[in-house]
Amino acid sequence: MTSPPWFHVGGDEVRLLRDGLEALPAMMAAIEGAQTEILLEMYWIGADAVGSRFVRALADKARRGVTVKVIYDALGSLGVQPEFFQPIVDAGGKVHEYHPLLPIRPTFSVANLEQRDHRKVLVVDRNTGFTGGLNLATEWAPVEEGGMGWRDDMIEVRGVAAMELRTLFYKTWRRLAWELPPHDLLPIRRSRSRPVFVLATQRRSKRGIHREYVSRINAARRTIDIANSYFVPDRAVQKALARASVRGVRIRVLLPARGDVPIVQLAQEGLYDRLLSHGVELYVLPGPMMHAKTAIIDETFVTIGSYNLDERSYRKNLEVNVAVEDRAFAAHVRGYFDEDVARSKQVDIVAWRGRSVMRRGVERVALALRRFW
Repeated sequence: MTSPPWFHVGGDEVRLLRDGLEALPAMMAAIEGAQTEILLEMYWIGADAVGSRFVRALADKARRGVTVKVIYDALGSLGVQPEFFQPIVDAGGKVHEYHPLLPIRPTFSVANLEQRDHRKVLVVDRNTGFTGGLNLATEWAPVEEGGMGWRDDMIEVRGVAAMELRTLFYKTWRRLAWELPPHDLLPIRRSRSRPVFVLATQRRSKRGIHREYVSRINAARRTIDIANSYFVPDRAVQKALARASVRGVRIRVLLPARGDVPIVQLAQEGLYDRLLSHGVELYVLPGPMMHAKTAIIDETFVTIGSYNLDERSYRKNLEVNVAVEDRAFAAHVRGYFDEDVARSKQVDIVAWRGRSVMRRGVERVALALRRFW
């Protein structure tokens, strides 16, 4: 398999990793090559072959004296017992569960139950970072290796953006472990000055993901391409897309043909009429679950990360994306987006409006409940 190409952008290096076929080996290679520090913040670590493989690799590095710190989300990793991570702890690493679900856990809090850590972040030796939609579970492993081959995107970064991911990790770690952060953290400044930069769920910040989406959509002049697995955008994003369509911007949204969360899929489909009537082209990808969270705007801007355009990502989750302003990288990512669209089925507005009244009613109920997921 040919190694994915690197792009040099403003002093950083970036590359797109498609699916578990590329992302899982790249992440494992980074862990195995670590010399000083490994930070892993993961929504879903499966108690399966993929999760076990990464736990063993992390434990091995901890035994060799590498600092290893892991955060996993209690809901995302539902069913995984703390004992699963014991090899890491026994080897000298540290593991923290984010907002436990069970009252017997010492850090359990009813107030925190809805707040989840949906990030997928790996930072190695301060200078290499990964983020995207991919979790460490068999759903992302290639089919030929016994996995489900989910369609997803990750981005690997080297340089300042990786250091920003590291800083973001330690902000969460400090709240969980009550430890002072390292003295060499790179501050994440409120405004950014580089073409590769980290975005997070900080709604009052210029680095907020939702704010960046709305701003970029409002500024778009030619094309907006979005791949999003749980696409239930709020009014601000819907209005921005409608205005862009009126300006003559071509808007394509790639969605899963069948999502893994039925109520979200129904709510998503409940917006099809509105989006199609505004000129948004909708494409549904058959086959394994389409789980990517990627956008390419005007062939100059790309963002890849964990952020879904839905209420939960906006209001309840910790999320992170990496943004890249670079024509060559945008063209590269868009080429793969075009391939996915070519394999998809476009939603036809006339055919869609022929669905049953009962189906419409169920969609409306799911859409009305979106703030409660």
